[in-house]
Amino acid sequence: MLEVDQVRAGYGAINVLWDVSLKAEAGKLTTIIGPNGAGKTTLLRAIMGLVPVTAGEIRLNGQRLNGTPTWEMANHGIAMIPEGRLVFRDMSVEENLIMGAFHKSHRPHVKRRLEEAYEMFPRLRERRAQLAGSLSGGEAQMLAMARGLMSNPRLLIIDEPSLGLAPLVVNELFEILVRLKGTGRTIVLVEQNTARAIGVADQVNLVQSGKVALTQAAAKIDLEELHALYFGR
Repeated sequence: MLEVDQVRAGYGAINVLWDVSLKAEAGKLTTIIGPNGAGKTTLLRAIMGLVPVTAGEIRLNGQRLNGTPTWEMANHGIAMIPEGRLVFRDMSVEENLIMGAFHKSHRPHVKRRLEEAYEMFPRLRERRAQLAGSLSGGEAQMLAMARGLMSNPRLLIIDEPSLGLAPLVVNELFEILVRLKGTGRTIVLVEQNTARAIGVADQVNLVQSGKVALTQAAAKIDLEELHALYFGR
């Protein structure tokens, strides 16, 4: 289980998160929604050690993560798929995937995990020798997701996977999220498409102005009430 307990974090003198607390249960999909600038991505970056935590604590299965270098997160079974489909454009699809298993502890499993990635994302198998920079937006997002899975993470953090993609591609990505959820992984999802995010989630957290305004089981969410909170009505 991931626990964020009274966390404050930000950028230099600018604080963004104010005493944020939430939990992501093992084997469940927890979604974090909220308007632009609410602090959602900052929260993910704080979890990953990309932004310093100035107060509070982040724990995974009871083990403190604060102060853990980002490059050590894979050793703790954590992988993040960042916003913006950040692939290595001048490398092939398969080379990008192999980079996801770069740490020496994962290298013995590369062949098996490549095959698992190609089974989950068949289009990547067809483009395995193609440069990542020539992929469509949807294909690049699939590559970013598949690369994140190459370390076989227990906790998968995904930031805005549907951003800028066509509706048909978004449908495909959410079908993949359902399949990933079925594997028993713990997933934390930040997503702009509120209805779709709630549709796949077990737990919903609404973040506004750097604070958690609502935490509720997805099955109990009333969309009208949620949108009223979302837009501050």
